[in-house]
Amino acid sequence: MSVLEAIVLGLVQGITEFLPISSTAHLRIVPELLGWGDPGAAYSAIIQLGTVFAVILFFGKDLLGLARAFFAGLAARKPFGTPEARLAWFVIVGTLPAVIAGLAFKKQIETTLRSLQVVAASMVVLAIFLFLAEKLASHRRSMGQMTWTDSVVIGCCQALALVPGSSRSGTTLTGGLALGLKREDAARYSFLLSIPINTAAAVLELKHSLHDPHRVSAGMMVLGVVVAFGSGLTVIAGLLRFLRTRTTLVFVVYRVVLGLFLLFMLQTGRLHAFSGLHNITPEHAPERIPVEKRVND
Repeated sequence: MSVLEAIVLGLVQGITEFLPISSTAHLRIVPELLGWGDPGAAYSAIIQLGTVFAVILFFGKDLLGLARAFFAGLAARKPFGTPEARLAWFVIVGTLPAVIAGLAFKKQIETTLRSLQVVAASMVVLAIFLFLAEKLASHRRSMGQMTWTDSVVIGCCQALALVPGSSRSGTTLTGGLALGLKREDAARYSFLLSIPINTAAAVLELKHSLHDPHRVSAGMMVLGVVVAFGSGLTVIAGLLRFLRTRTTLVFVVYRVVLGLFLLFMLQTGRLHAFSGLHNITPEHAPERIPVEKRVND
């Protein structure tokens, strides 16, 4: 991986992680369109650390308050005694569905689900659900009015984002809006929910990449993380300002246009579903295996 690739991918991660347009999809699409090939699920997960650091810095005061309330509640044997303590528990509970699904479907997430056909379809499908949530939701509830059911539902929505193209921020924002949360509050909870799951995914992939002979160099990983941090920090502030006064319809349109464009490119042969995807094994993409190879197997 070159310095230019690391910078571009870091920018893509930072800009798209918090917008409901799927960072994983763009980290798959952009390299393909530029002829670089797929950077791999491991690299995509590792540079998420940059956006995790951005969330921690931006919401540092809030996170400190949640941590204090959480441990104070445990010490007083009233773990759910304050709104802050309950919110901390909601983040924990909301993280569990994605952890369970990620462990159960890890192989598929890193291989067949990274097909551009899956990405394109996910872009369009999530756009439809986001549009419905935007139009039908009440947009009246605040994050302080969340319930245990809300945290479980939004957590399950986050688990759906393991399918590339769905968008973690997109699925959680859709879930929050569908439950009646205000746009800004749904986005804030989505930001907080991103910290544990993205950190866990990055650390796990970093550990595995140490034993991968084809891994990206440490320098390029660090560069991607730093660029993602800077761009992500800017996007957080911008998105919160945007959602105070505007709807998410611009993201709906963007997702549909990009998804249909990808489907057109795939249908006409200008792109291939698995081209450049180095971690797809033969059994997951049999159509790309030479005839003599399949016969020998």
